[in-house]
Amino acid sequence: MFENNPFQVFTFIVAPAILTNASSILSLSTSNRFARTVDRTRTLFDKMKTPETLTPQESALYQRQLPMIGRRSVLLVRALTWFYVSVGSFAATAFASILGAGMMLLNNSIACKMTIGITLLSGTLGVVGLVTGAAILVREMWMALDFVKAEVAMSEGIISPVI
Repeated sequence: MFENNPFQVFTFIVAPAILTNASSILSLSTSNRFARTVDRTRTLFDKMKTPETLTPQESALYQRQLPMIGRRSVLLVRALTWFYVSVGSFAATAFASILGAGMMLLNNSIACKMTIGITLLSGTLGVVGLVTGAAILVREMWMALDFVKAEVAMSEGIISPVI
């Protein structure tokens, strides 16, 4: 198989490497979003400690937002978990591909079949994790947009929509 093109093995390594990079970037951005959500929670909690400084509309909005921020935080942690699983899975895929190439060169068919199975399983898990994490982020993003809409409505003197 590799006699014609010894660089063919690198095609099995490049795809997991690119997907690992995508998972890593999504992990980093999701971690930042999670940190901002924690900061927002602390800010709202501090504002609610002194209710006399809040208008009734602000107080009502912040009381509705706090539980939603908690749900957003849970979604972000779930997305992060999936992205971390993806990073590990793609690293395992790349490593198993290298091992499989070595087994092919050694003509060890049993070990080669095992590494093919590991490569397929770990690659599939990585893609599932990447897609699942991204889908969770879409849901969380729409929740964040609802927060912005409610705050814009409140700043314009409009009764804020239910979050």
